[in-house]
Amino acid sequence: MLEAGYESAGRGAILLLHGFPELAYSWRKIMLPLAAAGYHAIAPDMRGYGRTTGWDGSYDADPDPFRMLNMVRDAIALVFALGYREVAAVVGHDAGAPVAAWCALVRPDMFCRVAMMSAPFDGVPNLPFNTANGAALPRSPLTDDEFDAELAALPRPRKYYMNYQRTREANGNMLHTPQGLHDFFRAYYHYKSADWKGNKPHPLKARTAEELAQMPTYYVMEKDKGMAETAADGMPSAAEIAAYK
Repeated sequence: MLEAGYESAGRGAILLLHGFPELAYSWRKIMLPLAAAGYHAIAPDMRGYGRTTGWDGSYDADPDPFRMLNMVRDAIALVFALGYREVAAVVGHDAGAPVAAWCALVRPDMFCRVAMMSAPFDGVPNLPFNTANGAALPRSPLTDDEFDAELAALPRPRKYYMNYQRTREANGNMLHTPQGLHDFFRAYYHYKSADWKGNKPHPLKARTAEELAQMPTYYVMEKDKGMAETAADGMPSAAEIAAYK
């Protein structure tokens, strides 16, 4: 866990929840300005990340410990452990955004303000309503397999990155990447940044295979590539690396 602004008592706390593949370290450039503004900035490594313990990372492990409400429970326990009954705000980025949203839903007394970065919140589950009186069941979205089948059938076959990351081989492909983890992450983050000239965000017309195929390959991957090979295409040049420093 990283902290800033903890030296002075009585400050409001801001809980910062990172995304994937990230750590508390991702918030390092935001924490000091928050502390300078009078807050106690708190950034944990979330369950399953960094040096956290007590979980099984094997492919066949029980996924229940990583359910959303368990992540919320972690946030509550941390806030209590640091001597707070509420926070000034909870901020989530990427995979941390839905955790922040559920924190606010489950314990609005503790998390009365929430900010979500990069990932919108879909809201609470949309359960069937009034079916006892003949109301129709809501239309089911495409399953992961159906969606990937449509992407695979495109002239340039593709696959959705989240579906890929659920496969048995994905972890080994990224953890034991041929270019090494350092260069893998350098390329991965550059590829997803505004510094990569191929990033031209624009609204899509629908959630169809044809529309999503317009997205960069770190989201809608080439069917025959893993993430290590996909990220390699985004490796910055020596001049770009020097400019970052």
